[in-house]
Amino acid sequence: MQITSKQYDAVIENCRSLFVNKMKDYGSAWRIMRLPSLTDQIFIKAQRIRQLQENEVRKVDEGEASEFIGIINNSVMALIQLENGVVDQPDFNKDEATALYDKHVKTTKELMENKNHDYGEAWRDMRISSLTDLILQKLLRVKQIEDNKGKTLVSEGIDANYQDTINYAVFAMIHLEA
Repeated sequence: MQITSKQYDAVIENCRSLFVNKMKDYGSAWRIMRLPSLTDQIFIKAQRIRQLQENEVRKVDEGEASEFIGIINNSVMALIQLENGVVDQPDFNKDEATALYDKHVKTTKELMENKNHDYGEAWRDMRISSLTDLILQKLLRVKQIEDNKGKTLVSEGIDANYQDTINYAVFAMIHLEA
């Protein structure tokens, strides 16, 4: 599992770097986005990945990797929004947003390590297309929970689904880089 931890960190560092650079360009404009809007953004990216996997012809010269990075970063932003609420005006500077990014990635990685231990790194035998489908499934669950005003009877909450989405996207990135 040590190699998984290092690979995970490398993927996250790439995603974090993009997040930080976008914070420099745009500030925290994303802070005005409501959770369903972020969920829809993530869902669109996952659907595009699925289309790329199924279609041979591409009309936009961007591959799966950039979309998985977008899924990871938007899911972290959703976790930040879930914890801090939505605002009317951007309110975090780069350092504040990055600290929150790091906090949520740390918690999400710990979840991955615990599940990885229990499942024996089963994800390594999975196809990227299966990881994409699991991401889509998690996002459909989030959408349903959002439509139910956050109430669940027996299921995990929205945060757990976003964390799983991040972890599946990281696994897909590790497969893409192999």
